[in-house]
Amino acid sequence: MPKLYFRHGAVSSAKTLNLLAVAHNYRVQGKEVLLMKPELDTRFGVDVVKSRAGLDQKADVLIRPDTDLFQIDEDRRKIHCVLVDEAQFLDPRHIDQLRAITSLWHVPVICYGLRTDFRTQLFPGSKRLLEVADTIEEVKTTCQFCNRKAVFNLKHVDGKADVEGPVVQLGAEERYLPTCYECYRTSLIQVNQCPQHWKSTNDKDIRDETPLVH
Repeated sequence: MPKLYFRHGAVSSAKTLNLLAVAHNYRVQGKEVLLMKPELDTRFGVDVVKSRAGLDQKADVLIRPDTDLFQIDEDRRKIHCVLVDEAQFLDPRHIDQLRAITSLWHVPVICYGLRTDFRTQLFPGSKRLLEVADTIEEVKTTCQFCNRKAVFNLKHVDGKADVEGPVVQLGAEERYLPTCYECYRTSLIQVNQCPQHWKSTNDKDIRDETPLVH
C-alpha cells in the first residue's frame, strides 16, 4: 500500500532540494510526478518551487484554502508520485485529503515542510502530518551558530532575534536561521524574549554578550 510521508527539517536544511531531486529521479525513469504547493508561498513566484541552491520547477497544483484535492483534473492513471512543498502551511483538511489520496490514487504522497514555527509551536498542517503520516523523516542540518543539530527556526527582524509579532512582518527585514536549542535560547535571552521556563539563575550575564547574529 502506498504511504504518506512527512519529511521535516529546520530552515535551510535542503528540504526543497530533496523534493526536486526526488522529482528528477522519477522523471528520468519515465514516471510522472504531481508537484503541489500552497498558493500563499510566493517567495520565488506564485507557481514556482525553488530551492536555495537555485534549482526550480513549476508547481502543477496551487493549494488554496478552498481547494478540493479530490477534484484535480490530472489523469491520475499516469501519476506515480505526489510531492508537496511547504506542507506546514496546508489546512489539516488538505492533509486528510492527501492521506486519502494514497489509497484512492494508489500512489505515494511525500510532504516536505517545517515542523514548528519561530515560536517553537507546531504548524497546524505539520501537526496533522505527525498524527497521520505512515513515515516521518527528519532532514537534518547544523545550527547557524555552532555544530549541533538544528531543531528550531529563529526569526531575526532588522538584525535582532524576535519571537513576537505576526509570521510575516511587512516593512521589516526578516530572515530565519536554523538553530539548536541552546543557541535559540541564548539569542532570545539577549533580547529579553526568552520564555521564563527556559531561564535559569546562571543566565544573568548572557544579555551582555555579543549577540548571536550572522
